[in-house]
Amino acid sequence: MHGLINRSIQNYFCANYGQRLWAEVASRAGLDFTEFEAMLTYSDHVTPAVLEAVCDVLDRPRAEVMEDVGTFLVAQPGYEAVRRLLRFGGVSFSDFLQSLDDLPDRTRLALSELHLPWVELREDPDGQYSLICEAPLVGYGYLMMGVLRAMADDYGALVLLEHCGRSDGIEVLKIILVEAEFSEGRRFELGARA
Repeated sequence: MHGLINRSIQNYFCANYGQRLWAEVASRAGLDFTEFEAMLTYSDHVTPAVLEAVCDVLDRPRAEVMEDVGTFLVAQPGYEAVRRLLRFGGVSFSDFLQSLDDLPDRTRLALSELHLPWVELREDPDGQYSLICEAPLVGYGYLMMGVLRAMADDYGALVLLEHCGRSDGIEVLKIILVEAEFSEGRRFELGARA
């Protein structure tokens, strides 16, 4: 798995629980180091081992941890590049949802070595949405829930999200857009400030 993913989990953990507890996570995960390098690639078994260790140390279910990591990736000030990449999906939360199918390709434009799992948005007849997520990591759908929750706040939208389960490496989310302009969203400008 790409080191940027592992480094993001490490950054989330250290920002919220500290470096001392992270050393315990690294030990429990069987790592012979404590710092992930963002631009390296790690064996596929490393990330699940780290996530299991995080859940054990925190005594929290993986779903909660994954959702928190997803929120962290969008809302944490040090991850402004992730927020900007996502905001390029449209001027409204509805536009953003419609752009999710293109997210893996947009990400590769920014970082060619990073291959995100595919996602597919389906609009249901009742006006609700389903997000179908390829989930090579158990709980990837919950990570996407955290991203969606943070992006809804960013756009000022009120949404209800539900994880509908996992089957054959696929996780499905139900998205109900209750109100597109529920509150004032965060400021966003296309151009970088001088």
